[in-house]
Amino acid sequence: MISGRNILITGGAGFIGSNMAQLLHERNSITILDDFSEGNQGNINPLTGKDSVTVLKGDITNEKTFDKLKENFDLVIHLAANSDVRTGSEYTGKDMDINVKGTYNVLEFMKRKKIPELMFSSSSTVYGEASAIPTPETYGPCLPISTYGASKLSNEGFIWSYYHYYGIRPVIYRFANIVGRNSTHGVIHDFLGKLKKNSSELEILGDGTQEKSYMHVDDCIGAMILIHEKTREGEVVNLGNAARTSVRRIADIVCETMGLDNVKYNFTGGFEGRGWKGDIKIAQLSIDRMLSHGWKNSYGSDESVYKASQEIYKQRTS
Repeated sequence: MISGRNILITGGAGFIGSNMAQLLHERNSITILDDFSEGNQGNINPLTGKDSVTVLKGDITNEKTFDKLKENFDLVIHLAANSDVRTGSEYTGKDMDINVKGTYNVLEFMKRKKIPELMFSSSSTVYGEASAIPTPETYGPCLPISTYGASKLSNEGFIWSYYHYYGIRPVIYRFANIVGRNSTHGVIHDFLGKLKKNSSELEILGDGTQEKSYMHVDDCIGAMILIHEKTREGEVVNLGNAARTSVRRIADIVCETMGLDNVKYNFTGGFEGRGWKGDIKIAQLSIDRMLSHGWKNSYGSDESVYKASQEIYKQRTS
């Protein structure tokens, strides 16, 4: 466990960031930086008033935001980003502005302040439609099919250059689909929202056979921390599960969570059976490197979806 550190968490009021801050604040000094466009004050209410936690509202795409940060940080956990992959085809500049420019500003801040360590949330989308399933970290060339994936791959390139220029040691985590409490969008949210409006029918984007690996946020942040503490050089590590869950199976799990029977599924078909353009139909990461660091998930892919479905449903109905 990380302890005794002064840590900046960008996107700290968001999905993964709020869970990370909750886990780390008792043993560390935490500064949460968030513009609250996707992050939610409610996510960090349990931390309000804690002596170890500072919350600053700020946009990482604005260089002046970093003038507010007066602490001498020794670790940055960079999670702030546009996290909705689906918006890329409609708003192509969003991933460039937020993900690429924002990350560049974070790196420039770290360079100026001589902050030595970075934990960065990348994505399985950097691989594009990989021919090797499960996909290892050594796979290439990486050919993203979404602007989100392209932005994350660009981020990785900038991060590695700052490692070699300035000695900022990164651990880059390529996430599978992370699910759980405090999330704001994704297939579970989509299904819960649709079924709340009409509990007898469910529209499912694509043909339902899309399969991806899902990882619960508790496993995600636990793996991030363990691997960071065990790593002394720059590293890229896939975070995911050893199995996949289909969209149709997720629909079944959400219906079970809501206590619904005999729901009629209406599949849209979509582009090649995908949910949208830029959606990777089959994705599963090799997790051998994650396992070699000594991390083992508490929840499998289906179990992660089931636990997340219960958590999100409870949050949406409370």
